Amino acid sequence: MTELSVVVPVYNEEENIALLAEKLHAALSRLRRTYEVVLIDDGSSDGSWERLREAAGRYPCFKLIRFRRNFGQTAAMSAGFNESSGQVIVTLDADLQNDPEDIPKILAKVDEGCDVVTAGERTARTLSSRGACPPCSPTP
Repeated sequence: MTELSVVVPVYNEEENIALLAEKLHAALSRLRRTYEVVLIDDGSSDGSWERLREAAGRYPCFKLIRFRRNFGQTAAMSAGFNESSGQVIVTLDADLQNDPEDIPKILAKVDEGCDVVTAGERTARTLSSRGACPPCSPTP
């Protein structure tokens, strides 16, 4: 079984795809885990699909999904989750608002026993770094 799936919805991100792919590969190839990257083209009207196909040709662990039209981020994420085979799923934005270099930090928190991890929270349009929430215990 795959240990890690990275799910990335893509909508009109043609200019970011090559750098995104390079950064993902760099961050993930250093991990000592099996992984896959699931990229979902949410009906892009630019050249995103072509760039995604180029990236998948270069990096065999990239899986692609293509929507005929724009269905929105929720549908794209859902499709990515359905296609994922990883024990842990990490989501990223295709516009590189989330740094793939944070993935090892996220996984470290998962390894500590956390069920949900966030690498940051947006406050007044800036990102402030945060650790993770501890595992929740059921309330009686």
